[in-house]
Amino acid sequence: MSLYVMKFGGSSVGDTERMKRVAGRVVEKADEGHQCVVVVSAMGDTTDDLIDQAKLLNSDLPAREMDMLLTTGEQISISLLSMAIQALGRKAVSFTGWQAGFRTEPVHGKARIQDIRPERVKSALAEGNIVIVAGFQGMTEDGEITTLGRGGSDTTAVALAAAIQADACEIYTDVDGIYSTDPRIVKVARKLKEISYDEMLELANLGAAVLHPRAVEYAKHSGVPLIVRSSFNHNEGTVVKEEAAMEQGVVVSGIAYDKNVARISILGVPDVPGVLAEVFGELASEQLDVDIIVQSGVQDGKADFSFSVALSDREKALRVIEGLHSRLPYREVTSEENLVKISIVGAGMVSHPGVAAKMFKVISGEGVSIKMVSTSEIKVSCVIDGEKLHDVIKALHTAYDLDTAEQAVIGGPQVRR
Repeated sequence: MSLYVMKFGGSSVGDTERMKRVAGRVVEKADEGHQCVVVVSAMGDTTDDLIDQAKLLNSDLPAREMDMLLTTGEQISISLLSMAIQALGRKAVSFTGWQAGFRTEPVHGKARIQDIRPERVKSALAEGNIVIVAGFQGMTEDGEITTLGRGGSDTTAVALAAAIQADACEIYTDVDGIYSTDPRIVKVARKLKEISYDEMLELANLGAAVLHPRAVEYAKHSGVPLIVRSSFNHNEGTVVKEEAAMEQGVVVSGIAYDKNVARISILGVPDVPGVLAEVFGELASEQLDVDIIVQSGVQDGKADFSFSVALSDREKALRVIEGLHSRLPYREVTSEENLVKISIVGAGMVSHPGVAAKMFKVISGEGVSIKMVSTSEIKVSCVIDGEKLHDVIKALHTAYDLDTAEQAVIGGPQVRR
């Protein structure tokens, strides 16, 4: 008997018919003789709908009350799925995140897991139950409800798999694996049979929405086998593991993009020691993540530099910079929206020169200017204007020989794009 953690996202449990399909899939796994723990997200657009309702009442959303509100979405899912499984003749019990033992840091909206005490989960399994756990949520030591941030159900599933020493963690979604890029944009995207933790972590951090970055971090740290597959069919999925075999001739494994990008430029900054430390130290103290930083040459003792932040953090970052003006007499601050960060990722890039040069050439060939560049051993990222994003992705996908003759499967066997 093997122990599986099975995670189903909001699209997989978006309505009662899909909920029944998930229940059948779980019971099928249990009928094969396996123990099953199921982690689920809120149904469909429930989380977005709750946020919209809250905004109608208060434009300045209080973080604590938002956690109280948003965790109700997963509670609906777990109870309904438990009922659906019981209707198929199987014992099932549902637990909230805190009932399942998730203890988090005292941060609302994007708390990190500090400890998992899964005794109730283990006891329920020993009693022959299929256990359903709410993703995305936990509780502090002093009893405050918290959420793990968007996509946190992936993190819940992987962390729980590690805590109960599951044989594997299966992430079920509306595509049947991890693709070389978004299959909704590139119809002939390549489905990857396997990918390394490091490559997947880069792709997740760079905008690939199929897995949450913290989930991949947990999987890598704990060695949990991670499998991404479709909840709508039984096709083989993609295995995320420590070392993945490199396909002959394929240097780039995937192309990711992030539309949530803004660039802020500080012009005419005194070129003296400690300036960057002061600026980015102040941004860090406000929990603002900075991505790419570019500094230009020095002229007349003054320098210009730019950095990228999440578009949702742009206004807050601008307020922080404006608050520094009395201590840091810069000339001007500007910002840009409608930007995207497009990235190529691949372990094979380390030993293949010219990969970045090809990327720059392809982007320029589409008539697009590159505003910022960031590199590591296995990735190259470029910030560009967003108008021709799809054209650039398709051109890069072809240039790195990632196109296939098959079309990606999205949603179910009958839906092909």
